[in-house]
Amino acid sequence: MKTTITELLKIEYPIFQGAMAWVADADLASAVSNAGGLGVIGTGHDNVEIVRSKVEAMFSKTNKPFAVNVMLLNPHVEEVVDYLIESGVKIITTGAGNPAKYMARFQEAGIAVIPVVASVALAKRMERIGATAIVVEGMEAGGHIGKLTTMALVPQVVDAVSIPVVVAGGIGDGRAMAAAFMLGAQGVQVGTRFVVANESNAHDNFKKAILKASDIDTVVTGQITGHPVRVLRNALTTEYLQAEKEETSKEQPDFERLNAIGKGALRRAVVEGDVRTGSLMAGQIAGLISKEQSCEEIIQDYMTECRLAIERAKRLL
Repeated sequence: MKTTITELLKIEYPIFQGAMAWVADADLASAVSNAGGLGVIGTGHDNVEIVRSKVEAMFSKTNKPFAVNVMLLNPHVEEVVDYLIESGVKIITTGAGNPAKYMARFQEAGIAVIPVVASVALAKRMERIGATAIVVEGMEAGGHIGKLTTMALVPQVVDAVSIPVVVAGGIGDGRAMAAAFMLGAQGVQVGTRFVVANESNAHDNFKKAILKASDIDTVVTGQITGHPVRVLRNALTTEYLQAEKEETSKEQPDFERLNAIGKGALRRAVVEGDVRTGSLMAGQIAGLISKEQSCEEIIQDYMTECRLAIERAKRLL
């Protein structure tokens, strides 16, 4: 399948893998790239040496295009950017901030920059500063989310910008992928389904929690903090939502209390397999996932279902 995104990035299929913290390592990302998609290494708050090790591992596992996600609130971001510009990495996705101050240097190094955005205003701003494309993420996604649904947000962004749009949030199978194309997208980004890939190093307990999830098993925490997060329900979310309710009623909410509840919770889930007090970040499409597959099988499923959905739509016209 050829789209503007596949042509720009020299990938076979217009499918990005989400840069999920503690999950998106070189094993998973290289498997996605080798299967024809765009594997993305997550770096979170990593220092430059950890980022270097991840990138070098990636180069050793694939000769296909891949991206590195840069979290712009990372306290080590300056050193990370300096390294990436010299590393040979050709595609960067960004989150949690504005990449404007680094854009000229990225462009001089021949690096494609693809920010993740959750509003029309941010999408237009990223186009103005020279982004190659954008990932538009709806609130159906797992992890940190914005306020608008994918279906409402994407067509507004597509109408507002001229650069390619990649859709994230609620893209659980090829039918949703086809819907994204109908809305004007040139590609999709998939997170939750890749968590349970065979090549994912996420703890088996975390994978099993996703596999047994139903359609109503995610909740959003952190609304009061301004940084909402979608996760699967468990003991942690019960405690957090109760504390959030109590703090909302106060004139001066105790944000440190909320931070303390969530501290280290994602690592507990992904690495340690603590499904009670870990942060089980997953999207609303978790209820669609019923089995583990290889990254290649996942991508081929998306492509087959997408083509069938498009053919069905043609027959209705």
